[in-house]
This record gives sequence, C-alpha cells and structure tokens, in this order.
Amino acid sequence: MKKSTVKVTIIIAVLLVVVVGYYAYLSGKSRNAANEAKMTQTQLVLSRDIQNDYPPTVKEVIKYYTDIQKCLYNEECTDEEVEQLGLRARELYDAELLENNEESMNILQLKADVASFRSEGNKINSVAVSSSVNVDTFTDDGYEFARIQCSYTMIEGGKSKQTSTIYLLRRDENRRWKIYGWDLAQNVNPE
Repeated sequence: MKKSTVKVTIIIAVLLVVVVGYYAYLSGKSRNAANEAKMTQTQLVLSRDIQNDYPPTVKEVIKYYTDIQKCLYNEECTDEEVEQLGLRARELYDAELLENNEESMNILQLKADVASFRSEGNKINSVAVSSSVNVDTFTDDGYEFARIQCSYTMIEGGKSKQTSTIYLLRRDENRRWKIYGWDLAQNVNPE
C-alpha cells in the first residue's frame, strides 16, 4: 500500500507542476498581448463614443477638442488618422459652422495645415482650458451661447509662444454644446 501512495503522491505533484507551469505560461502570454495592445493617444481619442457619451459641459467639449488638436499637431498620424480626427472634430461643430465648412474642403485644408505645422517643427506644448466657473453664458436670438478661453503654449521655431483662443459654443436642440466658432483672444472685444 505504501508503494501506491508514493506513486499517487508523485503523480499529483507532477500534475500540480504541469498545471502551475501552464498557468504561468498563459499569464505571461496574456501580459505580452496586453503590452502589444497599448493604444496610441490618437487611437484613444478616436475610440471615444461621442454619440452615446457626448461631453456634458462647455469645458469638456473644448477639452476633447484640444485633445483632437494635440493628436493632429503632435502625434505621428497617418493621412487616414488625420481625416478621422478631422471628422471627429466636426462632430463637435455647430450646424451653422458645418454649413460654412464643406466637409471635403475642410479635411483637405486640415491636412495642409497639419503638414505645414509639422514641417516647420512646431508643436503644441500644453493646453489650459479655463475652469467651468469662468464660462460666460448668455442668450441671443433665442439660443443659449457660452464663451470659454483656452490658452496654448506652442513651440514655434524652437521658442515657446503663448496664445489664447476664445471659443464660442451654442447649445443645440439636443441640449449639447457645439462649437459655433473661435478667434484669438486679442481679437475678441470684451462685452
């Protein structure tokens, strides 16, 4: 009886080693697959489902828009990704802005702007969107509007440069804030 107990113990020990070894093999394989599956910043921005998870506030709309801009101007994007990012930005635009910027021309212009920006060695270093308490809201002609300031630190020609942009957003019929337009802060008269 002792011989059979020893045999059973050895078989169980061997099976246990095989199971633990196989588990270690599989967990190492899944870790490698997870490392290979890391998404680029561009892929992360494009993966956001804004049809079902639209940014809820003025600040969040502009934060997402600046994330798109940083991908366009800072990341190594393919032509297809530039087009996808441009189309994603257009999803944040107000209907009037879309009417005034025909899609194919808008995408062609965007590709040219991105290529020019990159060829000059420029980069968006940082972006700071004003806090939600600094959003100026008002009503005009029956529409709700909001203004928010966004500061950019750019690297142009090896030198740091600060610019500020004022974004104007209008609330649509679905109560979503859409980008109505923008201009440099220095060109906007305070009202």
